[in-house]
Amino acid sequence: MTRRTFIATLTATSIALSTLVSNAHSEASTVRLSHGYGILYLPLMVMRDQQLLEKHAKLLGLGDVKTSWMSLDGGNVINDAMLSGNLDIAGTGAPGFITLWSKAQGIPRSEVVSLGAMSTTGLTLLTINPGVKSLADFTPKDKIAIPGIKTSLAAVVLQMAAAKVFGIENYAKLDPYTVSLSHPDATNALMSGKTEITSHFSTPPFSYQELKDPKVHKVLNSPEVLGHITLDVVFSPKFFVEANPKITKAFMNAQEEANTYIAANRKAAAETFIRVSKLSVAATDVEAMLADPDTKFNTEPQGMMDYVTFMEKAKTIKTKPAKWSDMFVPSFLSRKGS
Repeated sequence: MTRRTFIATLTATSIALSTLVSNAHSEASTVRLSHGYGILYLPLMVMRDQQLLEKHAKLLGLGDVKTSWMSLDGGNVINDAMLSGNLDIAGTGAPGFITLWSKAQGIPRSEVVSLGAMSTTGLTLLTINPGVKSLADFTPKDKIAIPGIKTSLAAVVLQMAAAKVFGIENYAKLDPYTVSLSHPDATNALMSGKTEITSHFSTPPFSYQELKDPKVHKVLNSPEVLGHITLDVVFSPKFFVEANPKITKAFMNAQEEANTYIAANRKAAAETFIRVSKLSVAATDVEAMLADPDTKFNTEPQGMMDYVTFMEKAKTIKTKPAKWSDMFVPSFLSRKGS
């Protein structure tokens, strides 16, 4: 091989390698994600713990994609982080996502889209007030802790329950009694009995912990109001999904793997939850939560239009999707959601 041929070959190889590297990194090199504290977020915790997004990104030819995780609670907090450009993918309550989807329609770089459902479980309204047996018993002296006022999952489910008891025109009857606290802080406040918090609309594991205290009793369980519909979804800015189709696919594949892992490895999944959430809870208690028929992890959304119908009647959203799939990535058009 002549020197000229060698140089030409080396140049061509360098260009090819440069192109390959460029193509491999044409999508985001770091993905910023968030999950909350409760059992509803377990698929994301498994993904975080096992680096499943990184694994599936590599399988799709993206090379070494990095992830940066945050723990955020409350639809309004998560929505603010997404709109401020500090998040790429997040798990959140379905109502908070719907609220943001509706508000952002037609606004460039603000529109959001769901990558799939995430989970459902029993959302339980608990109280230490012995006089409260039903929603009708709450008075201004009672303060109900929820992760976010008006837009969080707990806030909207409470409004839906109030609408059934008091009529749709009184859906916000209990809103003045609500106080914004993360689930861990709400649990501490309720159990102490030394704050204004007398009630907590709680998710596992917090509801399990609280019910062990004899002074705590149940007022309402969400399946009694909603049935087993999707409570939490995962979502992303629409522009991020369009600019990063392989990362989006990698995330969706990783979530499916996490769901399969949870179903097949309940004990190990419980240990993952404790390790990632850093909550002080017994592994046997988490296993019991995972065995609860109310707790399900599935990417196929159920009951999304139930939220939409209520929120439209309550006038908390202005733009209504014609069908549930309008809020999801195009690949969900062939799925059997509702």
